[in-house]
Amino acid sequence: MQGKTFQMIAKTMAGLEDILAEELVNLGANNLEIGTRMVSFEGDKALLYKANIHCRTALRILKPIYTFKARNADEIYKEVENIDWRKYMTENQSFAVDSVVFSEIFTHSKFVAYRVKDGIVDFFTKKTEKRPSVSISNPDLLINIHIAHDKCTLSIDSSGESLHKRGYRTGQTEAPLNEVLAAGMILRTGWRGESDFVDPMCGSGTLLIEAAMIAMNIPPGIYRSNFAFEKWKDFDQDLFDYIYNDDSGEREFNHKIFGSDISERAIAIATENVKSAGVARYVDLSVKPIQQYTKAPAESGILITNPPYGERLKPADINQLYNTIGERLKHVFTGYRAWILSYKKENFDNIGLKPSKKYRLKNGSLDCEFRGYDIFAGKKYPARTEKNTD
Repeated sequence: MQGKTFQMIAKTMAGLEDILAEELVNLGANNLEIGTRMVSFEGDKALLYKANIHCRTALRILKPIYTFKARNADEIYKEVENIDWRKYMTENQSFAVDSVVFSEIFTHSKFVAYRVKDGIVDFFTKKTEKRPSVSISNPDLLINIHIAHDKCTLSIDSSGESLHKRGYRTGQTEAPLNEVLAAGMILRTGWRGESDFVDPMCGSGTLLIEAAMIAMNIPPGIYRSNFAFEKWKDFDQDLFDYIYNDDSGEREFNHKIFGSDISERAIAIATENVKSAGVARYVDLSVKPIQQYTKAPAESGILITNPPYGERLKPADINQLYNTIGERLKHVFTGYRAWILSYKKENFDNIGLKPSKKYRLKNGSLDCEFRGYDIFAGKKYPARTEKNTD
């Protein structure tokens, strides 16, 4: 039975909006609208819980509670103070305010957050003569204010810590791939576990773990210790337990995931992370530079990798690395579909193969491309007529 529906906003990374929308539709979301790094949708409380537990490409799920227009910080304060905050928290609970501002009127996001905080504190002081406390580390209620020009949207954050923090990572290498980006890359390729999976430069193993979870349809949120909505006044423990414990969507994975890296330390960390995620029996790890691949670990499959971009390597070394990637793909991974995430055009040029697909993605602050290659036998690589979808 469906409960009362309301609007929600799921935040994501640039380039993954359509994948997140597809995930939400599969969970039963309605009236979707895709924006920049976000998807708004409608659903009930069960969907709010499901989106937090099941969405691989969501960073957080917000529940908007009030929208208004303001031209200065005092107007924001007045609007916030007029909301009945007792619906969402008590004066004995703690809260924190997060602000996202895209506006020429409001140039200081911290000051905006400060005025929102003042409005909430003063509401309770007037009504109850008690002040709720502000807690940055583990608040009972996390409030978000989003300002675009003069339009202000107040939301309560149902996720708490960003959803990319799955809870399985025990250690990491220098530049670990964000889990949401890793899952988005895999989902973008269309792979869902129907073949073997290879990452020959796997670092701390993020792509390998996300691939195993996708293949078996294990919800990414099951490793987390908590979600912010568990502290909400209307939290339904029975409903949450039912959704959290429902494993009816999980499926068999009859293939293997292979990961390797030149660094012994990276493979040691990947081994611990893979164990922590409970997918060790599906993942085969080895210390091995890509140059040493003389035979693919499986006859056919998909290869997805995020090689170094050259930020910490000499130009000659990075050129050589990408030359080697192209050469190994051509000679060792015939029959595979290969996908590479990288940053500079010259890196891709050094691979020396013609991509059949290109997508723009952000890795941290870097504007990257995710390119797909069909590795054919022989010297000819016929160009696909497929249109790019950036």
